[in-house]
Amino acid sequence: MGAADVRLSIDCGSASTVAVLAWADGRASVLSFDDVPFLPSSVYVASDGRVWTGQQAWQAAEEQPGRLVPSPRRPADGDLVVDRTRVEAVELAAAPLRRAAAEAEQVAGGPVRDVRLVVPAEWGPRRRTWMRQVAHRAGLTQPRLVEAPVAVAEHLAATGVRLPVGSSIVVCDVGAGAEVTVLRRRPTGFEVLATLADPTAGGTSVDSTLTATLTNGRDISADGIAPWAAAESVRVAKEALISYPAVTVPLADQPPVIANRAMLDDAARPVVRRVADLTQQTIAAAELATSDLAGIYCVGGSAHLPRLDSAIAEQTGITPTMVTEPQLVAAFGAAEAGSANPGTAAAVDVPVPPVRRAIGIAVPGFASLALIWQCIVTAERNSVLSPHYWVDFNWGGLAMAAVFALLACLAAGTVLGSLIAARSPTQDIRTEGGKVSIGILAAVSLGAAIAGLYAVVTSQYFNLAVGSFLRWALWPIVPIAVLATVMAVVAARQWRTPHGGWSALLAAPTGSIIAAALGMGLIQYSLTAPRWPHMVMWVDLAGRVGGLLLGAGIVMALVAPLIFRIILAAPVAVISAAIVSTQATGILSVCYAIAVALWWAARVWTRIVHPTTATAASVRPPFGGG
Repeated sequence: MGAADVRLSIDCGSASTVAVLAWADGRASVLSFDDVPFLPSSVYVASDGRVWTGQQAWQAAEEQPGRLVPSPRRPADGDLVVDRTRVEAVELAAAPLRRAAAEAEQVAGGPVRDVRLVVPAEWGPRRRTWMRQVAHRAGLTQPRLVEAPVAVAEHLAATGVRLPVGSSIVVCDVGAGAEVTVLRRRPTGFEVLATLADPTAGGTSVDSTLTATLTNGRDISADGIAPWAAAESVRVAKEALISYPAVTVPLADQPPVIANRAMLDDAARPVVRRVADLTQQTIAAAELATSDLAGIYCVGGSAHLPRLDSAIAEQTGITPTMVTEPQLVAAFGAAEAGSANPGTAAAVDVPVPPVRRAIGIAVPGFASLALIWQCIVTAERNSVLSPHYWVDFNWGGLAMAAVFALLACLAAGTVLGSLIAARSPTQDIRTEGGKVSIGILAAVSLGAAIAGLYAVVTSQYFNLAVGSFLRWALWPIVPIAVLATVMAVVAARQWRTPHGGWSALLAAPTGSIIAAALGMGLIQYSLTAPRWPHMVMWVDLAGRVGGLLLGAGIVMALVAPLIFRIILAAPVAVISAAIVSTQATGILSVCYAIAVALWWAARVWTRIVHPTTATAASVRPPFGGG
């Protein structure tokens, strides 16, 4: 198997560089530098401008410590002056990459063309462009930049961690600093939802605090000790204290000092608290609750800081998982990203819409047909033979029929989208939200077409101009259609699936529809029925009852809790019953259309502003009902 079948991933951190070679058959190995599985990122600038790495750099720095650059991976433009020697900043950062590429070429038997570089998720376009320039200077082919938390998630999936499509995780990358990222698994990979970083919340701060403790706060450079040399001794001691209760820390030209576990605990305490706070803030920034997470995973060279797991668990309520070999995870994941088998993605469990959702389609559908039929057959023609021919038509009934037609289509589109998502056999498709989005958009188009059809057919039936019919059929449903379209956009972004699925969140308020449809039907009957003397009282009573029902339907669309319905229904129903008349039917129908629009607005609100309210089974949204 040649070098063309090999992938090289390089994680060039602030303190050390890790490189992994991965073959097409699934094998992967960590490259060794001077017989250790990592290369110190620090470089040495020789007097002739050459840049040395690894053990050669450390040995040379013992003679001329001022020429050592501890952390060259800091984007900078132009040249830097290192102990009176001018060198390009890009050249300093390229040295570790060039060394990694040379080692990879020796192992693979030729230059590796598929190169991946791990970069922090917080890096913007400028830093990423700079990193590509560094890779070019190092002689690498055009690299693929893989965000560190994405690489970690890819490795977790490849090693058997169950991360269903649609699930979310938190990656706490604690190295020299800290970067906390929330990711969601998509059918095609992982997406970063939110990331926060703090360069002071990592191993560098712990090293500085521990150094100050061991030296009693004195300036070690005044004693002839290079700061980087002391920092390296303390770093090695810090890693040893994770396994041993006490270690001896050598300091050049100074007596050795003893460091114990208590010192490390004190030095690490502010850092682990900050990482825990950063974790909670990142989860909040992603608009997720801790109950929505599939897990929290700690990686990085400082992931084993004492009490880091307990601090995160105390802050979030979730005990984090300390990943094996945390310093190598990102490099392995970058090598696995985009490979033929990066891990089996478990399909997300999409709730199957229950059979009762069919009622939410049938009720508004039949109500719409019944109202439009009643409007047509009960309309009174006047002056048929006169040029001033006109018709007494219930415009409110036409508007209500259009609203119910749109609601029936929206219910059908939502249920069908959820049902298709639940029955999909593969993961390489849209999630439930994507399918529901398509269903909603199709439903809006179909509902508007049906409303327009009502207007055209009715106007042709009575041989009248279509303008007024279109106004009463289309204008009342415009706010509903707009809000439904907004909801489709929200669903298409595949935010967290609501509790019970999208079909549950968008289930039409059936009780409200029944009450409003019966109410408008009774009102139309009272306005068009023969008023025989012995029937006048009953006809008028039917109209008042219809007004009461329509008012109750408006309230049922607005609020869900029973106590609020009772409180609001009384005045609204009485007012609607009192104003029942031929002229008021249009007003009442528009009021109902506004109530339905507010019902949809409440659903959009819960998904955009307060997404957690739609995922907790114990919380009901303030609007809507059955």
